[in-house]
Amino acid sequence: MRFHRLRDAILSKISIKRRLQIICLWYLISLMVETRKHSLTFAAGLSEKDISAFSRFILNNKDIIKYTLRDLSKKQAKIYSRFLEKISGLPWRVFIIIDSTVQDRSGLKSENVQKFNHGKGYVIGHQWTNIILFFNGMIIPLPPIPFYTKKYCRENGLTYMTEHDRVIAYLNDLNMYEYIGLHNNEDIAVLTDSGYDNKKIQNAVLNRGWHFIMALKSSRGLKSEAKYAKTPKSRGWDRTDCFFRKYRKLAWETVRILADGPKRKRKDFRVRHTEVFLKGVGKITAVCSEIKKKKRGGCRKYIACSDLKASPRQILIAYRFRWKIEIFHKNVKMHLGFGDIAAKSFSSVESHVYLVYCAYILLQSDLPGVGKDGTILVKQHKVAGVLANRKNACVIHDLTKIGGAERYKNELKSVLAS
Repeated sequence: MRFHRLRDAILSKISIKRRLQIICLWYLISLMVETRKHSLTFAAGLSEKDISAFSRFILNNKDIIKYTLRDLSKKQAKIYSRFLEKISGLPWRVFIIIDSTVQDRSGLKSENVQKFNHGKGYVIGHQWTNIILFFNGMIIPLPPIPFYTKKYCRENGLTYMTEHDRVIAYLNDLNMYEYIGLHNNEDIAVLTDSGYDNKKIQNAVLNRGWHFIMALKSSRGLKSEAKYAKTPKSRGWDRTDCFFRKYRKLAWETVRILADGPKRKRKDFRVRHTEVFLKGVGKITAVCSEIKKKKRGGCRKYIACSDLKASPRQILIAYRFRWKIEIFHKNVKMHLGFGDIAAKSFSSVESHVYLVYCAYILLQSDLPGVGKDGTILVKQHKVAGVLANRKNACVIHDLTKIGGAERYKNELKSVLAS
């Protein structure tokens, strides 16, 4: 019976057309089971259905699947946002974390494939800008932003936009009421790394009434309050790294933070901070931090916070939550088959990615026989255990029906007689 409860729970959560629900269900289950490669062949073998059914499903139903992901993320967010708790004594309750990742492809023959300078070199594939909500200890992925090349936009009648422009449009359209209900805008903070250090993004966040905590590029312009009052707005800006070298009167302070993990080790940071003007944005709190035990000048990070009431310790703790999206990337790539799609059509790739994020949400949603405790891998083993007893569960389910025992006896007799 556990299989039927799991099936009914998943079907109740996915809002998709009835005729497509069974194919969608088995595709999601194939992603929620541990395997070497989450391919269409694996989904077809697991469900005993034809592989072409799954191929047509992800090719022709991209918009429906994207709507399903959006609806599922809203349902999950509403469940956990009934009581928004403060995290580690921080003034913010909800974090919107933004970061990009690349879905590797072997060549440039597929649609919308491009070379990206990602990390330590060039990578061939599709770039996705992920947006997740983090509150009450939960990670809720929202529909990601796919990057479209200029060639793909020309062929499909789309308007080409840069990644930063797409992020700005996404933030402007994001209705947080649909996810967390009534809330105070000042309780929301946007976390990004230095790749999104852009005055248009920062102003878009401030226009929504939210706060931002972002890593600054070393070349970003800063100006002290005294200098800002005396010089024209177009001149006199110092590079971020030069600013903190120039104003050496800013004393170093030690900030102690408990690291994540079972051992809860303590980490010591050296920080310098001051209120400055950020070019193109306005007044912020700028923090220069580095790990205290390391050599001076190494791994130095510059962080900007638009909330002037926040202390340097609160800013550092909040910025460390940005690592949650890196953990999310690791889980979907290692366990849920984020990069296992080999389709040439980019519509199929988009559908696959949306379904991977749906599978991630479902594994976190306390499904029957799976629960909410444990890692992604542990939950995948539980799903596999439910599937292993599927045939026995189907027999028990048939026996519980009216006249089920008699029908089952007749079927057995006919099989033995043949």
